[in-house]
Amino acid sequence: MVLMTPDMANFSGNVHGGSLLKLLDQVAYACAAKYCKKYVVTAALDQVFFKQQVNVGELVTFYAHVNYVGHSSMEVGVKVFAEDLRTDEKRHTTSCYFTMVAMDENGRSVEVPRLQLDSDVERRLYESAQMRKTMRQDNLEKLRGLHVDLPKDGL
Repeated sequence: MVLMTPDMANFSGNVHGGSLLKLLDQVAYACAAKYCKKYVVTAALDQVFFKQQVNVGELVTFYAHVNYVGHSSMEVGVKVFAEDLRTDEKRHTTSCYFTMVAMDENGRSVEVPRLQLDSDVERRLYESAQMRKTMRQDNLEKLRGLHVDLPKDGL
């Protein structure tokens, strides 16, 4: 849980999306590193949905879960809830998916433990993550065709 403070605010007085993204990355890191017991790096961030604004003064709670494991990569889903401390009202404000990769001390990717699926919910999360992985790969192929190299001396 993190209390949202004025130093996190944007020009309209709400919590800046970048402040939330930094916290989301830290939460995804902690979840993935705890799961695999290794140093991890962020490889991708997908489908960030800022559903509602987060206000200064609210208490934000992050829920993270390893949804999918490949050879060295993991998908970590993160949900954010903001709580108004005066009214106890809780709102789901943000959701996203991080791809984290486990690394050794030489900066090379290393294998991570297989994911054990013990419930129907975990199996559904895994299947959804597999579909997102396939969509990411398909999208990367399409985006490569759109890439334009800029001249080194500018436009």
